[in-house]
Amino acid sequence: MPKLYNATTGAELGEITDEQLEFLQDQLEEESAEDQDYYINQETLEYFAEQGADRALIDLLQAALAGRAEIDIRWD
Repeated sequence: MPKLYNATTGAELGEITDEQLEFLQDQLEEESAEDQDYYINQETLEYFAEQGADRALIDLLQAALAGRAEIDIRWD
């Protein structure tokens, strides 16, 4: 299963499903074929909810924000 990490600190945020990863890849811009990091903020999470994102994915990303305005995440 893919895992999400805080791109700045390297701290593991949690595991996601292949379907959740596919959703992230479909919704967010990748700068190259090897790009595995994304910028997330509250507006991003609201957009995800509008697009029908899995609630568990939104909850995981909300927890990753932990009161911050934004976070860069990466997957592996």
